[in-house]
Amino acid sequence: MTRGVPPLIGVTADISGGSADGAKSPKDATLLLPQRYLTAIVRAGAIPVVVSAPQAKSSLRQITTRLNGLVLSGGNFDIHPRYYGERPIRQLGEIKAARTEFELEMTAAALRRNLPILGICGGAQAINVALGGSLYQDIATQLPAAAAHERGGQPHAVDHRIRIEAGTRLFKILKRRNLRVNTTHHQAVKQLGRGLIINAVAADGVIEGIESTEHSFVLGVQWHPEVLAPRRKIHRRLFSSFVALCSQRLPVR
Repeated sequence: MTRGVPPLIGVTADISGGSADGAKSPKDATLLLPQRYLTAIVRAGAIPVVVSAPQAKSSLRQITTRLNGLVLSGGNFDIHPRYYGERPIRQLGEIKAARTEFELEMTAAALRRNLPILGICGGAQAINVALGGSLYQDIATQLPAAAAHERGGQPHAVDHRIRIEAGTRLFKILKRRNLRVNTTHHQAVKQLGRGLIINAVAADGVIEGIESTEHSFVLGVQWHPEVLAPRRKIHRRLFSSFVALCSQRLPVR
C-alpha cells in the first residue's frame, strides 16, 4: 500500500429475507452485520467494506483484487456437513446455504491471491472447511466431556481460558501463553484443513484457534475479539497486527 493510504478490508455479512441471488421476492433482502466488526477494523486503521452473498459469483475475482484483506465474520448458523463429507446430525443448527457458498468461494478466491484472512468464530470454521477440514457438528453431542462453549447470552464475559501454542503467529501477536476469552459457539474444528496448524486450545482440548503455514496471514479464532477489543488492549492486537500486514499489500494496478 502507498504510505498513508489505509487498506480496504472486506467483511462478510449475513443476509435475511428476500432472495440471495437478487431475484424478485415479496420481501427485500437485508444485510446484517454487527457494527462491532467495522468498529474494530476502523480503530485498527483500515477501511471496512461489507461483502455478501448477493454479489455475483463472477465478481468474486474483481472484489478480491480490490481488497487488501478479508475478515470472515461469525453468525448464528452452521456450515452444512456435506461440505466436509458428513451427514447432518439432529443437533445441527440453522443452515444458510447462500452465505456458506459465498464465504467458501470468497475464501478460496482470497487464498489464491494470498490475501490476508482473519476468521472469527464461524469464520474460523469456514477457513478450515475451505481448506478441506471438518467440524464437530455439535460439541455437546460429539464431545460430551467438553466444557460448555455455547454462552451466546454472555458475549462480554471472559470466563473461558485458552492456551496459546508457543511459536505460532497468534503467540507472536498476543505475546502470552494463556488468555481468557468469551465463548459463543456449539461447533468446533475437528480435522484440520490443508496447511493449517492449531494455535490455541481450551482446557478441555477443543480447538480455539488455527492458522496457515502456507500463507502470509490466514488465522482463525473461535472467540469474538471484536466484542472484547473496546475494553481489552490484548484483543485489539489481533486487529492491529492483521491490518498492519494488510497495509503491506501493494495497490492493484
